[in-house]
Amino acid sequence: MIAMDQRESLRHMFDTAGAGRPADDVLVGFKRAVATELADLASGFLVDRDFGGLGILGDGLLPPQCGFILAADALEQEPGGPVEETALDDAALDDARADGVAAIKLLIIWRRDERREERVALAERFIAEARERGVLSVLEPVVRATPAELADGSWDQEAAIREAARELSPLRPSLYKVQVPLAGAGDAAAQLAASEELARDITGPWVVLSQGVALDRFPDAVEAACRAGASGFLAGRALWSDVVGASDVNAALRERSRPRLERLVEIVDAHARPWTEA
Repeated sequence: MIAMDQRESLRHMFDTAGAGRPADDVLVGFKRAVATELADLASGFLVDRDFGGLGILGDGLLPPQCGFILAADALEQEPGGPVEETALDDAALDDARADGVAAIKLLIIWRRDERREERVALAERFIAEARERGVLSVLEPVVRATPAELADGSWDQEAAIREAARELSPLRPSLYKVQVPLAGAGDAAAQLAASEELARDITGPWVVLSQGVALDRFPDAVEAACRAGASGFLAGRALWSDVVGASDVNAALRERSRPRLERLVEIVDAHARPWTEA
């Protein structure tokens, strides 16, 4: 599955690629190009409502086998910075009732801080809202250190990813979207061992995301996750990050991104656990 729900992060990627901070219509055009060139290989396409997502649905850019996943998260994010906190976007929840919406997705910034219980309640509400609307729920926790953990050196990202999984996956979203163990580093044996350890802490079906993983490491990370029980991937940057700012986006997607996605599809077909069996 393809993730194309980046908002200000995508604008910043254009800037760091030397293309400046583009206008909104450039972001919309990039997302539409990704849908046009890659969606026929995917089983799902995740996109936001802020930058043309509903137009992708309404204009029929996705083939019938590619489910439309709508980002339902409102993001707190400074220009050029990471997402610091999230909430449910009520407008997106309204849009989730539209014909053709198969699922909604919520990003949770998971920290061991005073808002931890509040985020669990947010995840519970999100899953209930999806169920009430008759759509699937995709829950995506991304772990972050607190200032105290950074200051005292106690931060362990791998332990945090597993702890978040133990806390949030038992809420039973339709799909749990999780960070790749070891950020994709290590040899095949290390990746498999880390993925198997993570799998023991996840309840229900899960897929991996690609943020923070080097382009050339993601296929091996996906294979390890699938061998450990994952149902595949829901990723964006591992497919198209080096296409941002290209002079001919569609051509670059065909030349660079499409072969990557084809390889990942082969890995998933060979090793993943079907979502319906998880």
